[in-house]
Amino acid sequence: MTTESPRWFKSSYSNNGGDCVEVAANLVVTSGIVPVRDSKSPNGPSLSFRVDAFSSFVGSLKVGEFDSI
Repeated sequence: MTTESPRWFKSSYSNNGGDCVEVAANLVVTSGIVPVRDSKSPNGPSLSFRVDAFSSFVGSLKVGEFDSI
Protein backbone atom coordinates (compact mmCIF):
# COMPACT_ATOMS: atom_id res chain seq x y z
CA MET A 1 0.00 0.00 0.00
CA THR A 2 1.22 3.49 -0.78
CA THR A 3 0.81 6.68 1.19
CA GLU A 4 1.20 8.78 -1.94
CA SER A 5 -1.70 11.15 -2.58
CA PRO A 6 -3.49 11.03 -5.92
CA ARG A 7 -2.62 13.84 -8.33
CA TRP A 8 -5.84 14.33 -10.25
CA PHE A 9 -6.00 15.56 -13.84
CA LYS A 10 -8.56 15.97 -16.61
CA SER A 11 -7.97 15.28 -20.25
CA SER A 12 -7.08 18.27 -22.40
CA TYR A 13 -10.05 17.16 -24.56
CA SER A 14 -12.49 17.94 -21.72
CA ASN A 15 -12.77 21.62 -22.74
CA ASN A 16 -14.15 22.44 -19.26
CA GLY A 17 -17.64 21.36 -20.31
CA GLY A 18 -18.39 20.05 -16.83
CA ASP A 19 -19.08 16.42 -17.75
CA CYS A 20 -15.60 15.11 -17.11
CA VAL A 21 -13.78 12.48 -15.19
CA GLU A 22 -10.40 12.88 -13.58
CA VAL A 23 -7.75 10.20 -13.17
CA ALA A 24 -4.75 9.93 -10.87
CA ALA A 25 -2.20 8.15 -13.04
CA ASN A 26 0.60 8.81 -10.55
CA LEU A 27 -0.55 5.78 -8.51
CA VAL A 28 -0.11 3.30 -11.37
CA VAL A 29 3.51 2.44 -10.60
CA THR A 30 3.27 2.34 -6.81
CA SER A 31 -0.07 0.58 -6.41
CA GLY A 32 -1.12 -0.83 -9.80
CA ILE A 33 -4.42 1.06 -9.77
CA VAL A 34 -5.97 3.97 -11.65
CA PRO A 35 -8.33 6.00 -9.44
CA VAL A 36 -11.15 7.77 -11.31
CA ARG A 37 -13.57 10.41 -10.01
CA ASP A 38 -16.25 12.83 -11.21
CA SER A 39 -14.67 16.25 -11.74
CA LYS A 40 -17.87 17.96 -10.55
CA SER A 41 -17.55 16.25 -7.17
CA PRO A 42 -13.87 16.36 -6.16
CA ASN A 43 -14.67 15.54 -2.53
CA GLY A 44 -16.98 12.69 -3.49
CA PRO A 45 -16.13 9.03 -3.97
CA SER A 46 -13.68 7.65 -6.47
CA LEU A 47 -13.44 4.28 -8.17
CA SER A 48 -10.17 2.39 -8.49
CA PHE A 49 -9.46 0.13 -11.45
CA ARG A 50 -6.60 -2.28 -12.05
CA VAL A 51 -4.21 -0.94 -14.68
CA ASP A 52 -5.01 -3.72 -17.17
CA ALA A 53 -8.76 -3.14 -16.85
CA PHE A 54 -8.44 0.62 -17.28
CA SER A 55 -6.10 0.20 -20.28
CA SER A 56 -8.57 -2.18 -21.91
CA PHE A 57 -11.42 0.29 -21.34
CA VAL A 58 -9.45 3.21 -22.84
CA GLY A 59 -8.44 1.05 -25.80
CA SER A 60 -12.08 0.20 -26.43
CA LEU A 61 -12.99 3.89 -26.33
CA LYS A 62 -10.28 4.73 -28.86
CA VAL A 63 -11.57 2.23 -31.42
CA GLY A 64 -15.19 3.35 -30.96
CA GLU A 65 -16.48 0.19 -29.33
CA PHE A 66 -19.01 2.15 -27.26
CA ASP A 67 -20.10 4.62 -29.95
CA SER A 68 -23.43 2.90 -30.60
CA ILE A 69 -24.40 2.57 -26.93
